[in-house]
Amino acid sequence: MEITEIKVFPTRDGGRLKAYATVVFDNCFIIRDLKVIEGQKGLFVSMPSRKRKDGSFRDIVHPLNVEMRTKIEQGIIEEFDRVIKLGEDVPTAETQE
Repeated sequence: MEITEIKVFPTRDGGRLKAYATVVFDNCFIIRDLKVIEGQKGLFVSMPSRKRKDGSFRDIVHPLNVEMRTKIEQGIIEEFDRVIKLGEDVPTAETQE
């Protein structure tokens, strides 16, 4: 399974959430609402999740191995860096709603 497209939509709120991302696999499967978050050790990618009745969160989709997680995270962060360098001309999460 190969990543065929990554789109990143920066946020403007200035908080820890830096962007939302969408990833397409093999031009036929899409995952939306991944989050780029600023952590203590730098940026990381959070998978889409739902809040459970007990207040905890559970990923809706996630890679089953470290290699695929790394590939997804590196691709999204590289695209985030590229989009940020482009500046204000890129669509943001707020303009995508």
